[in-house]
Amino acid sequence: MDISLILAHPDQNSFNHAIAHTALDVLIDAGHTVRFHDLYKEQFDPILYTEEIPRDTALDPIIACHCNEIANADGIIIVHPNWWGQPPAILKGWVDRVIRPGIAYRFLEGDNGEGIPVGLLKARAAIVFNTANTPEERENAVFGDPLEQIWKDCIFDLCGVLQFHRRMFRIMVTSDEIRRASWLTEVKEMIVQAFPKE
Repeated sequence: MDISLILAHPDQNSFNHAIAHTALDVLIDAGHTVRFHDLYKEQFDPILYTEEIPRDTALDPIIACHCNEIANADGIIIVHPNWWGQPPAILKGWVDRVIRPGIAYRFLEGDNGEGIPVGLLKARAAIVFNTANTPEERENAVFGDPLEQIWKDCIFDLCGVLQFHRRMFRIMVTSDEIRRASWLTEVKEMIVQAFPKE
C-alpha cells in the first residue's frame, strides 16, 4: 500500500516525532511504500496564495507533489499536537493548499460550491495521532474535542475516507518513559490493524 505520513511538530525531540518515526518503521517493515513529510523540517509554506485558489490553476511543484501523493495514497496518517484545539498553523496551511477541489473532493455538476462535496480521495483509512496536556474530561466537557470534528467530520468524511481512527495521548508534560513506550506500542498496533502487512 502507498501511505502518506504527515508530521507537524517543530521539536525534533518531541513525542510527535517518536510517533511518526515509529509509524514509519512499522509501515516499512510491513512492506508499504511511505511518503513521509516532516512539514517543519521541510519548511512547508502554509500560506494559500490568491492565484492558487482556482481549481484548475498551475500549482507550485511542491504543492503539486503533495497533491499527487495524497490523491494516490491508500492510507493517510497525520501526527500533530493539540494547540488551542487545532492543528499547528503549518498543518492547517497544508490542508488549505493540498486538500483542494479536484484532488480531495468535487462538487456535483451545476453546484457552484454551495452544496455537499463528493469525496475523491482513494485512501481506505486514515489515522490521526495527537498529543495534549488537557485532561480528557475537560477536553470533552468544555471544548467538545474539536480535533475529532476537524479531522473526521470536516475533512476525511467529506473527502471520502470513511474508515477513520484517532488516538490522543495525554497528559504529555507528566508522562514518563514507561508510559510513552506503552503509547508507542499502541501506535504500532493501530497501524498494523489499519494497514496490514502486504
